[in-house]
Amino acid sequence: MTAPTGPDDRTTVVVITHNRREELLRTLGLLRRLPERPPVIVTDNASTDGTAEAVARDFPEMTLLRPGRNLGAIGRNLAVQRVRTPYVAFCDDDTWWAPGSLRRAADLLDPRPRLAAVTARILVEPGGTEDPVVPELRDSPLTGPDWLPGPALGSFLAAATVLRTEAFRAAGGFHPGLWLGGEEELLACDLQRQGWWLAYAGELTVHHHASRLRDSTARRVLGLRNTLWFTWLRRPLLPALRRTGHLIRTVPRDAASARAFAHATAGLPWVLRQRDPVPPDLERRIATLERARRDSPARRYVG
Repeated sequence: MTAPTGPDDRTTVVVITHNRREELLRTLGLLRRLPERPPVIVTDNASTDGTAEAVARDFPEMTLLRPGRNLGAIGRNLAVQRVRTPYVAFCDDDTWWAPGSLRRAADLLDPRPRLAAVTARILVEPGGTEDPVVPELRDSPLTGPDWLPGPALGSFLAAATVLRTEAFRAAGGFHPGLWLGGEEELLACDLQRQGWWLAYAGELTVHHHASRLRDSTARRVLGLRNTLWFTWLRRPLLPALRRTGHLIRTVPRDAASARAFAHATAGLPWVLRQRDPVPPDLERRIATLERARRDSPARRYVG
């Protein structure tokens, strides 16, 4: 029997962007040509390069949100408020879904009501090589129920994941305190705490053509800061102390790391007010992932 190839109304694509007009327009053009014809919602995080105007002009069928300030990852939360489909596929302005992958993701999620998310294989363009994080996903050390469509995951990559809209909302979406940079880890933790499962599905594909406009040092500062905040928001005391100590010993001793630790320390008052350590079973899963990631080329705080 021939697989269906026409429109599929189960998934909405959400894209956040900031001052990457040309890259966003390329991505939206590719999304427009997907056989699934998904609805697309774009949150423009206060771009000053004409991004919003270009989207309104060239892609009038897509929903454009203009919050008026840079919300970071919280721009996704704003968009999900408008989603009316059972699933939401996140996408950055420099990533796009391969034809058929959104349909297949929905097929995997439909019969598995406790599966919150499926994360795709990521191909780096223009060469089409696997992203260094893919082996980490494919060889995840976590165990899960036999009904999962692939290896169980402890976190996900927003730009390569289709989530159950109900689960995203039930877990509160992305935490506003983290803004951007490794923000998925906290949401993934809270999803698992509620009994949801996450899985890698290598049959799905996302393409990533890294933006030339990205500031790798700024991203490292945010990523390290948010790792520390997640650690103190959700890890029990001794694991949090050990994780913090490991980071102090192993991150590069440079100005970017110093800024990250300074920002993390400045945020400790609100972090400690909201601190809610996970139960032992979930902490064991987090610790297992932490050990597995220590040698991962995709998890180094450099740049």
